This record gives sequence, structure tokens and C-alpha cells, in this order.
Amino acid sequence: MAELATIARPYAEALFKASGADLAATATWLDELAAIAANVQLQQFAENPSITSAQAFDVITGVAKTALPESAKNFLRAVIDNGRLSVLPEIAAQFRALKNAQSGSADATVFSAFALDAAALAELAVTLEKRFGRKLNLKVELEPALIGGVRVVAGDEVLDTSVKARLEQMKVALMA
Repeated sequence: MAELATIARPYAEALFKASGADLAATATWLDELAAIAANVQLQQFAENPSITSAQAFDVITGVAKTALPESAKNFLRAVIDNGRLSVLPEIAAQFRALKNAQSGSADATVFSAFALDAAALAELAVTLEKRFGRKLNLKVELEPALIGGVRVVAGDEVLDTSVKARLEQMKVALMA
């Protein structure tokens, strides 16, 4: 994966510098383009030698749910013309990391056995921000195997308060 990161870095840095004060809007359309570009069938289509860059561009912009600003279209054309469509998800990840570093925040994923309502998520966010010492951009994913509780992954830090983790700890203690 080091190769993808090396290829993606100049694109992410250039886009970050070009975005200026409009980082949130750029992150929105970039995440959408990255999700589209992550589709294996689309990558196969775009890599087909008989498909032109313009055709690949038209397909991607046609699939996009939101109207792309001109800067997004120009960026997408540059990525497609240079044959870097498969790197777009990594570009988005590095862009997000640069954006988070500037704002002093971090992306975090909350794995929960059950769906969390807005009030519970807001309360959890306050607690987690105190625990991790920075603002967190939370994303919730359901993972029924946890049985109960939550597991939070923020960068390389993990906070596991799930029932599954507690059962594993008790199992290890009893086996010792």
C-alpha cells in the first residue's frame, strides 16, 4: 500500500492547497468521487483501452448524486487523464487526514451492537472527545457480534468497552 500512498500524496496536497477555505465542500465531493471510484466494475471500465478519458469522466459524473463544481470536474479529469482513478480513495483519505490535522480533529469509527439514536451519539461524542483529547468526526457501524457496548477506533487508538471484549478478558483470566 505504500505505493498508493506515495502516488496519492501529491494529489491530496495539491487539492488541499487549492481548496483554501472551502475544505468541507471539497471533502464532501471528494468522498463521493472516491466511493464511486472504489467500484471494481468502474475501474475495469475505465482501464479498458477502448474507453477514452472523456467516456470514463462522463460515466463517473453521471453516477455522482450531487452536482460537481468546476474544480471537482477539473480534478477528476486530471486524475483520469493520468490513469490514477484507482488511487482516488487513497487521495480522499490523505486529504481528510490533512483537513483533520489543520482543524485538530480526527476521524473515528464507533462499532456498536445496536443502532445509536442522535442523543446517545451526541452524549457518546462528548465522552469520547474528553477521552481522546480532540474533536472527533464520528461514523457509526453496526457490528452485532459485539453483543453490547461499543468499540471505538480513532486512528491507531482503540477503546473497546463491548460485552464481547469483557467476555474475552474473563475467558483469559479463567484460563490462566
